[in-house]
Amino acid sequence: MKIIETGRIQPVHTYQKQGEARVTENARTRKTDQVQISEEAQAMLASRQPESAERKQRIQELKNEVASGTYRVDAEKIADKLWDFLK
Repeated sequence: MKIIETGRIQPVHTYQKQGEARVTENARTRKTDQVQISEEAQAMLASRQPESAERKQRIQELKNEVASGTYRVDAEKIADKLWDFLK
């Protein structure tokens, strides 16, 4: 009766070597992501106007009105905009 059989260890080493080879192969073939912005998109970004001082002031006024509870919504204006959208 044989207790130690060294011949059985060899196939295990073969599979380990194959796994290591795959890992190094995958590391070599990895690609990186790339983003390309079209000329139209670049033109749109360039044409964007920075927010004006009046717009920033109006936004701050609206925030203050909402915070104090004095902001009122004009239902007629909303209905007109919705009606134009739904047509």
